[in-house]
Amino acid sequence: MSAHRRSRLIVLTFGLMSSSWTLAAADKPLPKGEEIMDKFVEATGGKAAYQKVHTEIWKGTFELVGKGVKGAATSYRAEPNKTYTIIELEGIGTIEDGTDGQTAWTRSAMQGPRIKQGDERAAALREAAFNAPVNWRKLFKQAESTGIENVGDQACYKVVATPNDGKPETRYFDKKTNLLLKMTTLLPSPMGEVPVEIAISDYKPQNGLLSPHKIDQKTLGQEFLITIDSIEYNADIPKDRFDVPADVKELAEKPAPAAK
Repeated sequence: MSAHRRSRLIVLTFGLMSSSWTLAAADKPLPKGEEIMDKFVEATGGKAAYQKVHTEIWKGTFELVGKGVKGAATSYRAEPNKTYTIIELEGIGTIEDGTDGQTAWTRSAMQGPRIKQGDERAAALREAAFNAPVNWRKLFKQAESTGIENVGDQACYKVVATPNDGKPETRYFDKKTNLLLKMTTLLPSPMGEVPVEIAISDYKPQNGLLSPHKIDQKTLGQEFLITIDSIEYNADIPKDRFDVPADVKELAEKPAPAAK
């Protein structure tokens, strides 16, 4: 699974540093944002390796850091843009999130089903795009290199990627390895736009691809940690895995409230 896709899982599910410094290299121009984004693809396996993958299943744990809440997480993905993720939290219940490529939805034991609309739907469908790192030009209209900034003790290129719809994402790529180490953005949710910071780490090789196995997200004073235990590529996934649940379909079929 790509760093870009997995790093946004928590936000799509919930709808929800160290000190750093910035410098401009006066004697050496920054590489273009497009070049940095493409180097990330090469650093994580290359275009050919990505194109050999058509489905993906990963399993791991999801933790609300500092809250004593932890549970199993499983995510299914298939090209071109289908996803289904289930998280089972102890003492809270099940949280599900998915899209069949058209309807983006989420539901939980606490809040019931909900269909994502507007900018939130656009963000969910964009993040569901399979092999997004390779196809980033179809999803983003611009990638601008804006400086060099430290993430921890690693100097990183700072790239602002502007999607076709929605708010820009700021990405931090390690100058030495070209790996993505951090992302920040404003993401749509039922509460409005929320600031999100995501740390990406523990890259491991498998099937010719290099994928992160730890995703640490901070938003609105809360911290969520995903730890990936296993990834299976080109797994057989039942077609109905991505079907929209019946109670979500019922919401979609309800007529819109009359305007006052």
